[in-house]
Amino acid sequence: MKSIILVGGEGTRLRPLTYQTPKQMLPLVGVPMIECVFEELASHGVTDAVLSLGYLPDRFTEAYPTSVIAGVNVTYAVEPEPLDTAGAIRFAAEQAGLDETFLVVNGDVLTNLDVTKFLAFHRTQGGEATIALHRVEDPSRFGVVPTTPQGRVIAFVEKPPRDEAPTNLINAGTYIFEPSVLDRIAPTGRVSIERDTFPALAADGVLYAMADNAYWLDTGLPQTYLQANIDILNGRDVRHSVAKIVNGSWSHRSSKVDKSATLVNAVVDRDCYVGANVVLENVVLLPGAVIEEGCQVRWSIIGPEAVIGSFSRLGATCVVGAKEHVAPESVLSGEVRLGGV
Repeated sequence: MKSIILVGGEGTRLRPLTYQTPKQMLPLVGVPMIECVFEELASHGVTDAVLSLGYLPDRFTEAYPTSVIAGVNVTYAVEPEPLDTAGAIRFAAEQAGLDETFLVVNGDVLTNLDVTKFLAFHRTQGGEATIALHRVEDPSRFGVVPTTPQGRVIAFVEKPPRDEAPTNLINAGTYIFEPSVLDRIAPTGRVSIERDTFPALAADGVLYAMADNAYWLDTGLPQTYLQANIDILNGRDVRHSVAKIVNGSWSHRSSKVDKSATLVNAVVDRDCYVGANVVLENVVLLPGAVIEEGCQVRWSIIGPEAVIGSFSRLGATCVVGAKEHVAPESVLSGEVRLGGV
C-alpha cells in the first residue's frame, strides 16, 4: 500500500523549538518523530510513501538523502506555495503518480491504529473516502464526525464549542482515499480537506468513518510532545521501543549525568550535561542542553545547546529555545517560551 504523509505545517504551537526544525523532525526519545510514524506504517505493509513538504523541506531531504525512512521508499513533494491540507494531498499524489487506493496520515500524530483493519472497513463500505475516528474528552480543538450506525458520515463539524459538539468522536488524521477524491480538489490554490472536501463528500453520501480504541496522540503542543516522550519511556501503545531505560528515564550514552541527579520520566538526548543534585521530572532535554547544579526542572522542554543556570527552578510548561541561557537562580513557570528566530 502507498501513503501520503502530511508534514508541511510550521509547528507554531511548538515554537521556539520549530523555528529551525520541523516538528516532525523533533526527537522522541532520541529518534525523529517522522521515523516513529514510518515504523508504524511499515508494520502494516506500506512500502512507498510521499512526504508532502512545505516548511523547511531541506531538513527532511538532508536527513534522508537515500529517500528511505524506516525501510519505506520515499518521494519528496515540496509545495510551491502553501496549499492547505487537501491541496497538499492532491499535489503530492500528482507528484508521485498515485492512481490506486492510498493512505493519508498526519506526520505529527502518533497512533497504533490497525491500518489493515481500517483498509478492510473502507473496502467493505465502498465509499470514496474513510476517516479514522478517535474518542476524546474535549472535542472542541478537532473536527467532530457524527455517523450513522453503518459508519456513513452525516456531517463534518470543524472545532465546535464543547457543549455543542454532536459527538466526541473526532477526526484522527488518518484517511483512506480512492483516486476519485483527487478530482474533487481544485488543482490550484488553498483547499482544506476538513472544511471543503470532507463536507462535500459527506453531502454526497460517499464518506465513511471507523471508530477505534487505538493509542492516539496529537503531538503539536508542548504538553502533548512531552506526553509522547513519556509514553514511549513507559512502553505505552507505541511501536517505538527504547533500550536502556533506567527508572523510567533515558540518557544517551554521549551525555553526562551526575550520579546525584534525580531523573523521573526524563529524556536526556545526546551530548547533554546534567549537574549535581539536579531534579528532572517529565522533562525532555534536546541535544547539547546543559542543566547546571541544583536545578529543578519539571514538565519542560529544553532546546538544543540551551543552558539552565545553577539553582534555577522551571515548572510547567517551560519551552526553552536553542542556545538560550537562563540565568542562575531563575524561577519560571506557566506558559513560558524563551527564544526567537
